[in-house]
Amino acid sequence: MGTVFSFDVRGGEPDAVRTALEEAVAGLHRADEVFSTYREDSQVSRLARGELTVGECDPEVAEVLELADEAERVSDGWFSPRYRGRLDPTGIVKGWAVERAARLIAAAGPVGVSVNGGGDVQLLGTPGAHRPWRVGVADPLRPGGLAAVVSSAGTEELAVATSGTAERGAHIVDPRTGRSAVTDLVAVTVVAPSLTWADCWATAAFAMGSRAGLAWLESLEGVEALLVTAGDEVRWTGGLAARLG
Repeated sequence: MGTVFSFDVRGGEPDAVRTALEEAVAGLHRADEVFSTYREDSQVSRLARGELTVGECDPEVAEVLELADEAERVSDGWFSPRYRGRLDPTGIVKGWAVERAARLIAAAGPVGVSVNGGGDVQLLGTPGAHRPWRVGVADPLRPGGLAAVVSSAGTEELAVATSGTAERGAHIVDPRTGRSAVTDLVAVTVVAPSLTWADCWATAAFAMGSRAGLAWLESLEGVEALLVTAGDEVRWTGGLAARLG
């Protein structure tokens, strides 16, 4: 997927965990093979060209497209599984694939699992007794600095996803124009139980801009967020403070 993945697995029977980890890594590679828009032979590329139907693709393709359609509905079109009229579900695939990998490993019995895909993280369980997972959120305006630290204290499932321009430039598209999103934001970090949705919501909110994006994120149950503008203004949802530490 053009990025780095890392795994932090605590506890569990070593052989079972090792087998699950190998399956999770294979699943991530398979997701790239199936969904990559950069591979001419991927199922998504062939589907976009009309060479395959959804029914002829792996079942995961239908699953992801259904999730993407739901994200488009919930975001009132600010998230889209299309790019300039062409099928492109990559905005949801990474979060979905990372979450799926984390849950596969967790099913093997460890007490805690953290899977990080290019800075987007799915956390399950805990790293130890009375210890929460803690995730640093990079400051988009100060390389090497942190804008916040998110804690998983009090929950068994937490995801952290960031969309912005600091790492990859202006790559987020406004679905309504088909061009790069022009907003006052440089980064949106979303905290939610599921990385599949956190990833989508961060992308959609970035395209909306700080005012509309913050209001929309506030309306989503179980979702908190931190937004940073190009003018170095920091905005956040009302419940975010409970997730910092």
